[in-house]
Amino acid sequence: MRGVPRARWMAGAAVLALSLAACGGGGGGGESSGKTGGTFRLGIVEPTAIDPYNAQESEGILVAHQLFTGLVDVKADGTIVPKLAEQRSPNDNCTEWTFKIKQGTKFTNGEPVDAEAFIRGWTRAAKKSAASDVAYHLAGIQGFDQLQAGTTQTFAGLSAPDPYTLKVKLSQPDCEFDLKTYHTVFSPVPKVAGEANNKQYNDQPIGNGPFKMEGPWQHNTKITLVRNDDYGFEKAKLDRVEISILNPQNADQLEYQGFESGKFDWARMPTPQLPAAKAKYEPQGQWIGQDTNGMNYLLPITDNGPMKTKEARLAVSYAIDRQTITQGVFKGMQTPSTTIVPPAFKDFYQQGLCQSCQKQDPAKAKEYAQKANLPPGSAVTLAFNTGGGHDEWVQAVAQQLRDVLGWKVEIKPMPFKELLEAEQQPGATGLFRFAWGADYPTPDNYLFPLLHTKSINKDASGKVTGDNRSRWSNPQFDQLVDKARATKDPNERKKLYQQAEKIAIEEMALIPLWNRTQYRLANTKKFTNLELDFNENPTLAQVALK
Repeated sequence: MRGVPRARWMAGAAVLALSLAACGGGGGGGESSGKTGGTFRLGIVEPTAIDPYNAQESEGILVAHQLFTGLVDVKADGTIVPKLAEQRSPNDNCTEWTFKIKQGTKFTNGEPVDAEAFIRGWTRAAKKSAASDVAYHLAGIQGFDQLQAGTTQTFAGLSAPDPYTLKVKLSQPDCEFDLKTYHTVFSPVPKVAGEANNKQYNDQPIGNGPFKMEGPWQHNTKITLVRNDDYGFEKAKLDRVEISILNPQNADQLEYQGFESGKFDWARMPTPQLPAAKAKYEPQGQWIGQDTNGMNYLLPITDNGPMKTKEARLAVSYAIDRQTITQGVFKGMQTPSTTIVPPAFKDFYQQGLCQSCQKQDPAKAKEYAQKANLPPGSAVTLAFNTGGGHDEWVQAVAQQLRDVLGWKVEIKPMPFKELLEAEQQPGATGLFRFAWGADYPTPDNYLFPLLHTKSINKDASGKVTGDNRSRWSNPQFDQLVDKARATKDPNERKKLYQQAEKIAIEEMALIPLWNRTQYRLANTKKFTNLELDFNENPTLAQVALK
């Protein structure tokens, strides 16, 4: 059981509080408790990638973090933990960072993990030929634009004055750059990785993490990991991790059934079955409920279609009855949201920021729909991914839009991978189910990737390659976020980020729904140290036999 209802974390000069509450059972215990051995089994849906150059959603990030260890790690409560970076320091104006890298660690093929391994990995991901959806995390480094344009093959802002010193020159000041290196796109890679389109490596990455691959990724079937006995830090206790890749149409149901039959040791559940699962498994200590940094939104496409105006987006927000859905569909197990940045960032959180989120207001919803020239009968699509427990609340939201606004709302279910691709397409329109969990512990990780103009990053075809899938763009917002990044004083930086969030809410750049509480079933009869990590995945590197 998690024993820390509130925690603080420190990053560089910044001190913010990230509050995470845990309830129910679960394993817990220290990192070194438990016995070595055993096979841990769980299910996921097909990832986009497990190679760090393009690992991006929860499933791919889960695997990539087991295979690779970078400069820093982050605990579930947001605490920064030094890994390969024994020292990390900015210059006076945060335009250059120096990382001193731990000596003596190696990849599982025996190659050393040195500064060149980081330069190799970051360059590989940033190249135009990689077409990486997550390369934008590297965009602040000098030379990124030239790599993306294909006019160079080297990363101008990276250098290694000696084998274990990495220098990073930024194109703009960033006083929190070191936090961002937690994302797997900042992983080091060995020489054998080659270019990003190396399918052999993509399917069986050779890394330096607590686990390594046992055979290649069997697409749509399974991924098997085994302990890396040469890991440069505390070794994992588990012998193996067997990850089944499930049908995305009903993956949450298959996970739940798999746990009940003894096939899986960890499982998500369909939303309607949460109360029954809690009643059955909480008394047995096999229930984990944890408030996380995850947020749920509706994603409005703002450069095309009916959601193009802020009035249209306000109409949607006022039409939704969040309290009824969280109490009815979720049985009180989720909390309505009124912000873009989650309450987990306790010292940053601006409670009640979204006025249209406070309660359903049909009169105002109709007023804004009229201003948006969206009368009854207007056609709006609402797309969501199947197999993730979203069917019921998506149906409820769609019905509220129909009832309040008289719109013809078409629900478009599809597998997760297809949903992500559909959001990116030049002709995307309407509303999408959307969620975000932090890649690294700063409010910037919500405001910059989701809403900054630089994070749209359309390619020549008009496809959005960044994470600003709404395509919302506001110069004043961009300036505030840029200024916050360049501000060393943590309190001043917080104020600037809060001003930026206020602008985004006023324009409904994203439509908040509910703050995320995650629920899992965990085989605590056999294993200990079972928790959700910072990315809401199981802490596999800590799990051990009882």
